[in-house]
Amino acid sequence: MGLGKQAKTLSKGQTEAVLGYLAKTRWPKRNRVIFLLSAKAGLRAKEIAGLTWMMVNDSQGEIGRTLCLLDSASKGKSGRWIPLSDEVRDALIDYRNEVNLRVGTHVIRTERALLTSPQAIVNMFQRWYQHLGFVGCSSHSGRRTFITNAARKISTVGGSLRDVQLLAGHSNLRTTQRYIEPNPEAQVRIVELV
Repeated sequence: MGLGKQAKTLSKGQTEAVLGYLAKTRWPKRNRVIFLLSAKAGLRAKEIAGLTWMMVNDSQGEIGRTLCLLDSASKGKSGRWIPLSDEVRDALIDYRNEVNLRVGTHVIRTERALLTSPQAIVNMFQRWYQHLGFVGCSSHSGRRTFITNAARKISTVGGSLRDVQLLAGHSNLRTTQRYIEPNPEAQVRIVELV
């Protein structure tokens, strides 16, 4: 994908606007989970649609602190372990309390089905961003935002881009690098420090 065709990353203000908008939708808890899985866990639309409760539950059947994304729910062989932020975990717990777990295994469902398709997830993001007037944003915007933010902060916790690559499920570090949005302000600041 060329740089001109990449989904736009979301600013902090845009992220807050999306969450505010989703709180007023017909299915606010489900929609919040979908958005947070993209923007705060870096999942693709296919991965959000394929996510099952088994992948988010711990051994006691509670929402765990780590998401175990299986290859079957991911792209190719990019299944991986993703630590969950408190915000994502709390949203999953809140949503799970609303749905009937005895029926269906998939986390994301619709009114008419116990699971949803990746295209339905893509369409949801498209409607949300269109409603908010976010030009250039797509279902991949949250993922790009997650990867960019993780790359910018990973060295503060002793990690490297390799850790971001593993969180993103990329087989090649170059792919991860293409996701990262440049920061002109940081470029100016670093030149002054060199």
